[in-house]
Amino acid sequence: MSELYVGIDVCKARLDGALSEGEPFSVENDEAGHRQLCERFCAARPTLIVMEASGGLERALAGQLTAAGLPLRVVNPRQVRRFAQAAGILAKTDRLDAQVLVRFAQAMRLEPRPIVSEQMQALQAVIARRRQLQEMLTMERNRLHLAHQGVRKDLKQSIRWLEKRLKSTDEDIGGMLRESGIWRDQVQLLESVPGIAQVTSVKLLAALPELGKLNRRQISALAGVAPFNRDSGRWRGKRKIYGGRAEARTALYMAALVGSRHNPVLKAFYQRLRSAGKPAKVALVACMRKLLIIINTMLREGRPWSPQLNQAA
Repeated sequence: MSELYVGIDVCKARLDGALSEGEPFSVENDEAGHRQLCERFCAARPTLIVMEASGGLERALAGQLTAAGLPLRVVNPRQVRRFAQAAGILAKTDRLDAQVLVRFAQAMRLEPRPIVSEQMQALQAVIARRRQLQEMLTMERNRLHLAHQGVRKDLKQSIRWLEKRLKSTDEDIGGMLRESGIWRDQVQLLESVPGIAQVTSVKLLAALPELGKLNRRQISALAGVAPFNRDSGRWRGKRKIYGGRAEARTALYMAALVGSRHNPVLKAFYQRLRSAGKPAKVALVACMRKLLIIINTMLREGRPWSPQLNQAA
C-alpha cells in the first residue's frame, strides 16, 4: 500500500488541506470541522498529518487529531518556506501551502511527534506572560528616571500594579507545580544544581519539555547551544551555534553565568577555558552546553546533582 500524507494549512477561519493521493479539501476551523477531519482520517489512516505552527491557531485541531490517535507533526513554517523556495515554488496561497506541506513531509521523511500536554501549554503560557510583565516593568522603571513630574505619579502606580501582577504570576506558577507531582519532582532535581533557582527550573522545563528524552547532541541542537561546522574545501571556519529555542537559551545563559561563579564544576571548566585563551562568550556558551547535558542526564536518570555528573558532559 502506498503511503498517504496529509498537509493542512491553518487559518483563523478555514483549514485548507492537500493529500499525496486524492483531491484537496477545505473545512471550517471550528469544532465541527475538526470532528469532520478526525472522522475522515480515522478511516483513511494516513501515514502522517503535517501542519505548520501558526501562532496557536493550530493547537485545537492538533489536540483533536492527537486524541484520535492520528500521526501528527507540527513543523517550523520557516523550514517549510525555505523548502518551497528551494523547489522553485515562489507563489503562496493557502491551498498551495498545503501541497507544499505534503511534499515537505515526503521529501524529509518526517515522523510523528507528540504535541505537549494541555498542562504544559498552560505552564508555557504563564511563563510567557511572566516574561511580558517583566519587560513592561523594566520599561516603566526606565521611563521613571527621566519622566516629567507631571507623569511620575502615574508611572509609580503602573510600576506597583506590574509588581503586584508579577507576584501573582509567580504564585500561579507555584500552584501549578504543587498540582503536578511530575513537574514538582523535576523542579526539585534541577534546583539541586548550584546556580539554578526555581524560576529558571520552570523556564527550562517549559521551553524544553524534551529534557531527559533526547541524547546530548539532540538536546544541545534543540536549545541552540550546539556548535556547527563551517568548512569548505581546505577552508576551516569557526564553529558557531545556530538556531534553537531562544527562551531555553536565555534561561541557560543566566544559569551558566551564575554557575560559572558558584558551581564548582562549571567554575573550574570556565576558568580552564579562559586560561586556554578562549573568549569569555565562547567559554560561557560551552558552560551552557555542559550544564544542559548534565541536567538532561539528571532528568533522564532521576538523579539529583552531584559533581560526578560532570563525566556525562
